[in-house]
Amino acid sequence: MAFEPTHLGRSSGLPASPDEAVLDYPPNPHPGALYLVRFVAPEFTSLCPVTGQPDFAHLVIDYAPSERIVESKALKLFLGAFRNHAAFHEACTVGIGRRLFDEMQPHWLRIGGYWYPRGGMPIDVFWQSGPPPEGLWLPDQGVPPYRGRG
Repeated sequence: MAFEPTHLGRSSGLPASPDEAVLDYPPNPHPGALYLVRFVAPEFTSLCPVTGQPDFAHLVIDYAPSERIVESKALKLFLGAFRNHAAFHEACTVGIGRRLFDEMQPHWLRIGGYWYPRGGMPIDVFWQSGPPPEGLWLPDQGVPPYRGRG
């Protein structure tokens, strides 16, 4: 079955919500290889579900593909759909990780949500699908703990 992208090569606007976003999963070009893919979204935004104020995060998504990979434009639009979505940091971070894992079915996936302070307290949220496969190289996510103006 040929891969038919929803967004790639087409004009696509932001989905109205994360639930309406369509993610595309083309075949993995190296299905027998154990390797890591990393996506970084340093300007992720969502809304506080209580105040409606914007929340900002630096997201790092690492995964070890199995049969499919996630297409980057579709992922960018999915993450952008959170711009007007009201949810707590934990709901956003874990929800993104679980949806990608459930739909893509990689060998392994982790997400780090490094949220910027609001109310004087940064919140970091981490989720992974389970233990990483043996032999998978796992680089540090590269995001230092929040230290303010130092």
